[in-house]
Amino acid sequence: MTQQIPPHASQTHNAQGPTVPRAIRDNAQKPGTVTFIHSDKSKRVYDYPEFSGAVDNRAMQLLEMGLEKGDRIGFVIPDSEDFVISFIAALTAGVIPVPMYPPLSLGRLDGYIDTAARILMAADAKALLTVKKAQPVLWSLVNRVDTLEKVVCLEDLPKPSGEQPDVDAISLDDVAFLQFTSGSTSDPKGVVVTHGSLLANMHAILKYGLEINPQDITVSWLPLYHDMGLIGFTLCPLWYAMSAVYIPTLDFVKHPTLWMETMHEHRGTIAFAPNFAYALATRRTSEKTLAKLDLSCVKVLGCGAEPNHPATLRAFTDLFAKAGLKPGALLPCYGMAEATLAMTFNPLHRGLRTDVIDADTYHGKNRAVPKGEGNTLEFVSCGVPLPGHNVIIVDDDGKELPERSVGNIVFQGPSITSGYWGQKKATEDAFRDNGLHTGDLGYMADGELYVTGRKKDIIILNGRNYDPQSIEWEASEVDGVRKGNVVAFSRPSETTEELVIVVETKPGTNQDELAENVRQRIQNRMYLSVADVVLLASGQLPKTSSGKLQRSRARLQYLDGTLGAEGNRTLGNRGQMFTLVKHLSVSFLARLRHGVRRRVARILPETTRRHPRTGHRA
Repeated sequence: MTQQIPPHASQTHNAQGPTVPRAIRDNAQKPGTVTFIHSDKSKRVYDYPEFSGAVDNRAMQLLEMGLEKGDRIGFVIPDSEDFVISFIAALTAGVIPVPMYPPLSLGRLDGYIDTAARILMAADAKALLTVKKAQPVLWSLVNRVDTLEKVVCLEDLPKPSGEQPDVDAISLDDVAFLQFTSGSTSDPKGVVVTHGSLLANMHAILKYGLEINPQDITVSWLPLYHDMGLIGFTLCPLWYAMSAVYIPTLDFVKHPTLWMETMHEHRGTIAFAPNFAYALATRRTSEKTLAKLDLSCVKVLGCGAEPNHPATLRAFTDLFAKAGLKPGALLPCYGMAEATLAMTFNPLHRGLRTDVIDADTYHGKNRAVPKGEGNTLEFVSCGVPLPGHNVIIVDDDGKELPERSVGNIVFQGPSITSGYWGQKKATEDAFRDNGLHTGDLGYMADGELYVTGRKKDIIILNGRNYDPQSIEWEASEVDGVRKGNVVAFSRPSETTEELVIVVETKPGTNQDELAENVRQRIQNRMYLSVADVVLLASGQLPKTSSGKLQRSRARLQYLDGTLGAEGNRTLGNRGQMFTLVKHLSVSFLARLRHGVRRRVARILPETTRRHPRTGHRA
């Protein structure tokens, strides 16, 4: 008897269901594979029956920890296989996961622990799930977070027992997870993603944005603790029972050619990445490597999460066209965590579209007037709003602006999340009656969105507005500057604001000559005077956990004289070892006290119970 092939998810899934837990349970009857490539080149390939079973087992283990529906649990899990199974297991159990990035540098361990504590406090987390390698420095968080009762290692989870969780008890109104934004100049904000907003966004992305079919295969190296990697390349493909391939993030950073090599080997059809990844892949791929690749299988290479540089994207498509990459595969888009993930998509198969406008009119009058030559700016189209959603441009008073007027980008539709966990004021500021105020600036032209920058990062010089990324892209073209590692901002002076540019330099560069070349480049190309050029070594610019440059933080460090001195770099290896020993000692004492409390609690349970502060939805 021939086995009947189940209908494809594009026919059965929509914004009303099934929820992710229900879909994963149903996927046990579907074809497709989930492949995890490890750093040692080994692979673990799950078929969907195996994967669905692994998720159910992990969900039962989480419930054996004493967690209940609605409890928040922090995740510090570096391995993609363990992370993906544990995350979906938490959704299945009704527990609310809080994904967090793992500690990556001893020199920044102080800052890491501080940020982790702030996230766990903001989430009112009850437990922290991690691995044994990371556990020794994380126990100190129990002393700093009132609600945090324990740190549990994956390796120590109890054997699964009991009944499978009831996936039909999960409703669209339930909170799926908290996605903490990666800013570091203020307290972290936890975006409340419900199952309803999640399904609305995934359905729009998969059915309309990408037009998924049963043959599609996703490939991703993206961090799983941020929205593009978590929703776009974990929840989306697994919800649809697509075949998915995962590469360790750090392996891509060390070996950028791995991305396209994996697309070639696994015949991947869909991948996404920020602009910097396209620059890295272009720069690191030799003609010899290129000759071994066949990328004719690639349907979509999406780019978002940071400003898209036209020259970077053109260089990528020009290079990889030699390996069969179709020029129409490139798909710039726009999104953010507060909108669940995506807001706009370019039409499929069209490729890169840009708008060249008059720079003087843009800087002086906030208008995007087309211009073919002279002093111009070029912006990449982010496409049109997803079906069922809308984007408008408004002024500071909330009045909608006509096409080609630069203003505040406001997003409307069912993908908008429920606000920030426990932060009423921040929620009211961003989530308003007319939609989500993104904090980004842009304009519409022929119905398409062009994002020009973050409102808070705008540089005002002599009464004119300048986008920092336009200045940064120019400075990156100077020989000796590490491309993609430049920030521009202003500093106060007695009469007006002055322009400062900070760059990371390549080894062996003549510092004085490089600084002068940066000044001349900006003067000649943008007609701006640079008051100061700061030269840093590789890795000294502050970045978020997802690799984005932090302009605001760099500016603060510049003004207080600490720029380039993050962590314990100035102390070298001894300073890093001191930091590690300090955190190991604090964690050891915290774990010891926790053990004592548990033993005392068995004797005097009512008098020693901890009373966590109550969390609530925004």
